[in-house]
Amino acid sequence: MKRTIFVASLLALGATVAIAQSDVVEQRQNLMKQMGAQTRPIGGMLRGQEPFDLAKVQAGLKVFADNSEKAASLFPENTKGAPKTEALPTIWENKAKFEGILTKFNQDAKTAMASIKDEATFKAEMPKVMQNCGACHNDFRKKS
Repeated sequence: MKRTIFVASLLALGATVAIAQSDVVEQRQNLMKQMGAQTRPIGGMLRGQEPFDLAKVQAGLKVFADNSEKAASLFPENTKGAPKTEALPTIWENKAKFEGILTKFNQDAKTAMASIKDEATFKAEMPKVMQNCGACHNDFRKKS
């Protein structure tokens, strides 16, 4: 009887850990999708394919600032190698560099929010923010 209860407890604990791991992965994937959704119109504006829209830029920068601040805590050690994720093991192997990129992204987004007032300042400041995306994706995300 004790053995059955012990085994059942272990199975329940394992299921709880798997669910918690899945939730964290889903949370970070949602944050990344939200940021990706903001890069499309902003990138279009940078390339001259969409008209400059300060409200859209500021909204995108707010998403970048908020999500980059939340993201670091959503990569706990127990999610390394989780299925259905594009996160590379180098995130956990070089956590300081990964977190440094997220911190810089956050700071650059906040700086851009304060300094972008028109199309000229947008074209000067926004590339500094966007380069953080490439810096992270090049080292820490599986290539599609």
